[in-house]
Amino acid sequence: MKVAMVDPSLFTGRYDDSLCAALAGEGADVTLLGRPTRATDAIMPHGYAYSPHFFRHSEALRARIGEGRAFRIAKAAEYGIACAWGDIAPLQRADIAHIQWLPLAPADRLMLTRLKGRTALVHTVHNADAYHADAGVQGRGYRALLDLFDALIVHGDTTRAALTGQGIDPARIHVTPHPPMRLAAATAADLAAIPAATMPRILFFGTIRPYKGVDLLIDACLALWRAGHRFELVLAGKPFMDVASLIDAVAQAGFADRLITDFGFLTEPRLDAHMARADMIVFPYRHIDSSGAFLSALHHGKAMVTSDAGMFGQLPDGVAVRAPAGNATALSQALLPLIESAAIRQSHGAQARAYGQEMGNWKDMAVATMGIYKSVMAGRA
Repeated sequence: MKVAMVDPSLFTGRYDDSLCAALAGEGADVTLLGRPTRATDAIMPHGYAYSPHFFRHSEALRARIGEGRAFRIAKAAEYGIACAWGDIAPLQRADIAHIQWLPLAPADRLMLTRLKGRTALVHTVHNADAYHADAGVQGRGYRALLDLFDALIVHGDTTRAALTGQGIDPARIHVTPHPPMRLAAATAADLAAIPAATMPRILFFGTIRPYKGVDLLIDACLALWRAGHRFELVLAGKPFMDVASLIDAVAQAGFADRLITDFGFLTEPRLDAHMARADMIVFPYRHIDSSGAFLSALHHGKAMVTSDAGMFGQLPDGVAVRAPAGNATALSQALLPLIESAAIRQSHGAQARAYGQEMGNWKDMAVATMGIYKSVMAGRA
């Protein structure tokens, strides 16, 4: 079976790499089509092929013009032209075109319309609320695109329920649980670059976007610092929102020495080093369906603090300490016992690690996905 796996912007490179390798292990002929890889990517094709099919010209400009407005306009223009008139033969020749992410809905419609009826179309809906309602034109029209696919894959009942609530036929929706992931391991140099904690350390890592609740986390930490509790907070990842006011609030309150920032597109080994150095990892998301970041952190065995949104609300008791989504006061109350007690941190961390070990693996995911592909192809026949 020939599979074209498509993630034009490599939004979830670790997920793509894990799934493609597992599908190849089940006998599929897989090519992952993305953009030219960057130094921060960790795509290492094992048993499958990688093609930098998208954004070749705009990525070449990136080093010269940076990632500001001009770069975003260049990317959008290049992608729109590619979707409307570009080469779709690698997708059309495949038995299955499996789209992981649709980065620009108005352009994606053009590409999907060209492919419709020429190959089987499958889409993984990582979150039913495309781009978590903060994407503007990027996600405009996303819901209508779902009707063009032969099958939709989701990672849990939260997303399934959201899609059926949007009028999608449940028969087209397939649930395949998201397995745990492992980022590329930190090297000795990566670990040396992250200072060891001098007091209990809370880590937030990954892209920083409004829906992820970093502002709530700052408010919770400020309340705890003002109450005399000693701990430090690390923010590690690329901001896609204005964080200057949050940093200023910490400095003006007199706690700048308690906040460590490592902003930018970080390599997987560097993120892995941050997790190794942390005592607690926090996910204060306002809304989410499933979280690859959470699933990539489980094996570290660190105490996890989450909201109760999406998959977090369905976790077994003890795997994470939960607080109601959007509530900074409740978040501070959830953090406090972990800050005060190493024993409580270790207990919760052990339960998080055990939960990750009990979950499914990528082979299970590949077998289920291959079954979906076969059912779609049988239906088309």
